Amino acid sequence: MESAQYDVILDAREDRCPMPLLKTKLSLSKMQKGQSLCVIAGDPGSLKDIPQYIELVGFSLLSVDQDDNIFTFVIQKN
Repeated sequence: MESAQYDVILDAREDRCPMPLLKTKLSLSKMQKGQSLCVIAGDPGSLKDIPQYIELVGFSLLSVDQDDNIFTFVIQKN
């Protein structure tokens, strides 16, 4: 993964629910409009929680990838 593609990278692979979502919210709150956030999570609950939150707040979920038990989300703050 190339960090230059994203403004912020959040590594939440070691965190369990609800921490990946809470850390995602915190990261997004510190970001400027138009910036992108890459979230790497290891908790399967993130697959449901993060996309639901992004839809709720109206940001853009640019991609969701799964590699074994690692989930990667790319979010753009609108």
